[in-house]
This record gives sequence, C-alpha cells and structure tokens, in this order.
Amino acid sequence: MIVSRRWMVTTIAALAIFAQSAAAMAREAPGSFADLAEKLLPAVVNISTTQTIKNPERVPEMPQFPPGSPFEDFFKEFLERQTRPDAAPKRATSLGSGFIIDAGGYVVTNNHVIADADEITVTLHDDTTHKATLVGRDSKTDLAVLKIDPGKKALVAVPWGNSDDSRIGDWVLAIGNPFGLGGTVTAGIVSARARDINAGPYDDFIQTDASINRGNSGGPLFNSTGEVVGINTAIFSPSGGSIGIGFAIPASLAKPVIDDLKQFGRTRRGWLGVRIQSLDPELAESMGLSESKGALVASINADGPAAKAKLKPGDVILKFDGRDITEMRKLPRIVAETAIGKKTPVEIWRDGKRMTLDVAVGELPEEPEEVAKAPEKPQTQAQGQVVPGTGMTVSPLNPALRERFGLEDDTVGLVVTDVKDGAAADKGIKPGDVVIEAGNKPVRNPADLIKAVEAAKASSQKFLLLRVENPQALRYVALPLAESKKK
Repeated sequence: MIVSRRWMVTTIAALAIFAQSAAAMAREAPGSFADLAEKLLPAVVNISTTQTIKNPERVPEMPQFPPGSPFEDFFKEFLERQTRPDAAPKRATSLGSGFIIDAGGYVVTNNHVIADADEITVTLHDDTTHKATLVGRDSKTDLAVLKIDPGKKALVAVPWGNSDDSRIGDWVLAIGNPFGLGGTVTAGIVSARARDINAGPYDDFIQTDASINRGNSGGPLFNSTGEVVGINTAIFSPSGGSIGIGFAIPASLAKPVIDDLKQFGRTRRGWLGVRIQSLDPELAESMGLSESKGALVASINADGPAAKAKLKPGDVILKFDGRDITEMRKLPRIVAETAIGKKTPVEIWRDGKRMTLDVAVGELPEEPEEVAKAPEKPQTQAQGQVVPGTGMTVSPLNPALRERFGLEDDTVGLVVTDVKDGAAADKGIKPGDVVIEAGNKPVRNPADLIKAVEAAKASSQKFLLLRVENPQALRYVALPLAESKKK
C-alpha cells in the first residue's frame, strides 16, 4: 500500500488536535466538588412554614345501618364531634429550600414553598433559626423574597450568574433540603434549555439531571464557579422521587423579578397590550412568509402600547428590541423583561413586507381582565348558508343567534351555525365561532365569504386567511382550499 506523505501529515495533525481536545475536556471535569460545596453551603437555607387549616379534611358521610343498630349512635356522636364549629383547627407544615442573596438578610425561594403560610422560619447552615417576613411574591414565575434579621451574625450571600451562558452538558450543583434532611449537595449537568412545562406564561426552564426531590424547591442551582444560574422548582417523577429530570428557573428570568420584589414588593413587567397566537406553516404561507417564525397578533388592547404605536391585528412580530421571535411563546418573556417606558423597535410583517414600528413599553396590569366563558345554549336547527368546499354553514348575526351562542351586542361578522366534515372542522372551527374577516377584508353576509373563497381559489391560493372570534378567543385560521376542478 502506498500512502502519500501529505495524507499522513494531515492525519497526524488531526489526531493531535483530537488528543488536545480530549485532554482539555478531561481537565474540565472536576475531580471533586468538595471545595465548591464547602464555600456554598453556608448560603443555602432550609425553610419551614406552618399554616392553620380550619377544615382539614372532608368528613365522611354517615354509614347506613339497620334501624336500632348500636353502631348508629356511635357514628352519629363521632361525626358531630368532627363537625363542631368550636373544633380546634389543625396546623399543617411544609418544607423547602432557599438561598441568601444579600448579607442584609434577603432570602430567595419558590412562591409555592411559602404560599398561604401563617409563619415562615428560616434555618441557617449552622442550625440557627430566624423568623422570616415576606417581602414580595410572584406567582407567574413562582418566586418569593423573604427577609430575616441576622443580628450580629455575618451571613454568606451568593452571586447571580448568567444563565444564558450555560450550555447543555455543563456541570451544575444543586443544594437544598430534600425530604427535610437538611443541606444536601447533588451534582449533574445541564440536560436541556428553554423547557416549557406549562407551569406559567414565562416558562423557560433549565433541565438538569442533578438529583432534585421534594424539599429542594427554592434551592439554588450553581455553575462550576459557584454562581447561581437557576432556582430549583419542579421535577418530573411518576413515583414522587428523583428520576433525573428536574427543572430550574433560569437566573436571567429570576433576577429582574427578585430585584422588583425587593424594591417594590411586587413585580413590574413590560406590557405590549396584544393577544398573540402561534404561526403555523399554513398561516405563514397564507401571509406570504417563507418561514413559520414570529408571533401573530390576533387582537390588540384598545388602550395599550401596541395600539398607540399603530400595530394591527394580522401583523406578525418578527423581532422585538432587536431579538428574533423564533416562536410565539418567546415574545411574552422578552416583553416582560423590557424596561417600562422604553421606546422599543418592533419589526413586523404586514401586507407582504417588513416594517419597523417604535413601541413605548407599558406596565402589565396586576389584574388583567379575564374573558368569561359563554353559557351553553340549547342547540337549534342550523340556519344560514353553506360555504361550498369548507363544510361550514354561516349566517348574519341577529338577536336570536346572539342569544343562542352568548355573543355580545357589538360582535360583528358571520356566525358559524353548523360544521360538517371538511376544511373548517379540520381547523377547529365550531358552531358559535364568528368569522370577522376573510382575506383581510370584513365579511358581513354569506355572499362576502363565498366570494372571498372563490377569489382565493381563482388566484391559486392554497389557504384563505380567516379572522375568527368566539367568547374565549380571537385568532387567525388558515382555511385550506380544495383545488378547483379544471373545465
């Protein structure tokens, strides 16, 4: 076999680079976490709470006995004792973890650890206990800030790290109070980033395989330099114990919330004043977008920042403050993190082209208005006109139909009175939905919608963009169009 000298040199060089990389990786793997754990343990605390429960459990119903049974009087007396108004309330306790972020006595934990607590006690690493007061809490991110008075005791605080720099595969250390056992150290790696576990509107969890169990909630997740990159919050476990899937709130999300809670006692979040929905490939195609990235504006708060900046329903938000909106759920978190009052550039897609608007970010109202569900109405025989090729029947609104479907007096459009198998049913359109627009044009009678469908087919469009409303939501739907038959 004849091997060229050039090939040998190249191969040897590649092997040398591989060997150097392997050696570097070996050096990065810690031989022990002992020094790091010794430094961090004093900053991690155990949290216990007590709560008074006036009606601790449901009283069982009176068993059925034969008339005159000796057990009848016994059970009657027992149940009366359980339901007496002067019965002593019971005390419930819970355990969790936390960590000190300020030598003045500020402690961070999860909101669910201290929720509804009458008393909160913080136990330091040296087993001394302190009564804690609640500074502020935020249920949306499940965070809370407590304050203890350390007296003359010097507290050890830990610094925040940049969780955005954490990479999948990085070492992490979790310290907490699992099952009430006290300071416990576990190690693992970052298993995944940006996990959405449907815990709240700002889900962006770090997933780790470091052992996390009940009682670890509120404890810190450290990087290899001893900085807090996450707050351990939840586990996935069919059995209730650790199976190597734990979730931590990233520091980049937690720190601004904690700063607000310390300063104001509540969270001040940026607010855009829009209702958004995901952009699927069919919606993207119907709007002339090559990719299904961004957040589609379904509706706009009349008095919100977006309305003042002239955003419109049907706009697709592609960038906010220079950050790409690759998927819809990223936008609420990015907006929430933006400074209130900041003039922010928003890049949108409208009418087939990109444009940029400046929006002055507002403050999210503490109690956003909720839309009540419409009462169920008895079904009556379908009325209206069938829209060919869609499977749905629509009708102009009238008092009887508003009453039937629980629609407001100011609702305008065509109400769907019946849906058969077909394109509309496949897209989740149901009786009671109101078609407001078709092809970005208002529809007020069945002929408008039928004309829009025929025009879209004639121009070889695959989808017709509908704007659909019901008492629970306002959304856009890309309605598939059956191919026109050739004559």
